[in-house]
Amino acid sequence: MNDPAWMDAAFAAARPKAVAALLRYFRDLDTAEEAFQEACLRALRKWPENGPPRDPAAWLIMVGRNAGLDGKRRDKRFTELPPEHQLSDLDDPEGGMVDRLDQADYRDDILRLLFVCCHPDLPATQQIALALRIVSGLSVRQIARAFLVNEKAMEQRITRAKARVAAAGVPFDTPAPAERAERLETVLAMIYLVFNEGYSASGGEIEARQPLCNEAIRLARLILRMYPAEPEVMGLTALMLLQHARSAARFDQNGSIILLDMQDRGLWNPKMITEGLALVDKAFRHRRPGPYQLQAAIAALHARAARPEDTDWREIDVLYAMLEEITDSPVVTLNRAVAVSKAYGLDQALALIEPLAERLDGYFNYHGVRGAFLQQQGRADEARTAFNRAIALAGSAAEADHIRSHLDSLEKVAANAG
Repeated sequence: MNDPAWMDAAFAAARPKAVAALLRYFRDLDTAEEAFQEACLRALRKWPENGPPRDPAAWLIMVGRNAGLDGKRRDKRFTELPPEHQLSDLDDPEGGMVDRLDQADYRDDILRLLFVCCHPDLPATQQIALALRIVSGLSVRQIARAFLVNEKAMEQRITRAKARVAAAGVPFDTPAPAERAERLETVLAMIYLVFNEGYSASGGEIEARQPLCNEAIRLARLILRMYPAEPEVMGLTALMLLQHARSAARFDQNGSIILLDMQDRGLWNPKMITEGLALVDKAFRHRRPGPYQLQAAIAALHARAARPEDTDWREIDVLYAMLEEITDSPVVTLNRAVAVSKAYGLDQALALIEPLAERLDGYFNYHGVRGAFLQQQGRADEARTAFNRAIALAGSAAEADHIRSHLDSLEKVAANAG
């Protein structure tokens, strides 16, 4: 086996299991990561000679553990391990190790590793960066490019995150069922943060940041394999698939935002949509709706509509109302107002968002949505004020350009009226 692409894919697939197991063994992030990297280097030498192992993860765990011990013994001036040709990684020994590796331990190891990366002492940006480096194996350069910062700044961010984890004394014992449920919720939130870092990219950033969406979906699928009957894991995976399916239609050639109703639905990814819809249906059969499931169900109604006018806005309003009860989030109410405007009219939509003015005064989308409602009602002066406030809060050039297009439309209407 001398196929670099296959070996890269094998390393990426094995990384969460291997690093998690090595972290449990060595109880140190740096040591676990270095041991895994050394095991990969040995695999690059051995696999082309001896053929690929039956279980790459087991092979990498065993060799990484030996390499880590070797390093620790050298550091302590103890006797080194025998030469590499005498180590037991030459005759396909991973089969016996696989038999001894409990899949439940694998599950807890990976969940623990993800939980370590999203420790509550870490800011969200450090959680994401650490997960992408330790769990996903992205290089510092790739992560820095995605976050639009230089490599040195990202290296420092990851180093600080590791130092905080070490200082926090995170336990490595197998979590109890209650702790496992709590950790799972935190892990799902972190995965969605990774996805949103990529999904919120503006037109000119898509190439650099879209891999974050792909990686978040890969991690969600990994969790789904460990928790195949957990509806919220299904919901999160479906939500990201259905949102990411629209990526090719979200921006025009100039990087300007294309609203959902104006998107070319022929550019949506049908394979992702099919998978997402199936997961939504499967999740709701458990009759335990949660925030991710409800958001996925809303995305599913958009995906099922062949044309914008086919969208079931009343059902979307019902789903947002359920989501409001669970989250008590003003942003959910703002999103619900869009559905209300389509289903019941602009007066009801404006009445719904007016109480949010104080809580969302610093939120770009609030002023953009309110301005659009006012514009549709012909209240040009009020709409202009809202749009100007939105531009001041825009987080990207694409957002600002989108609002300016509304202002240009207002000016054209005023000029024609004059």
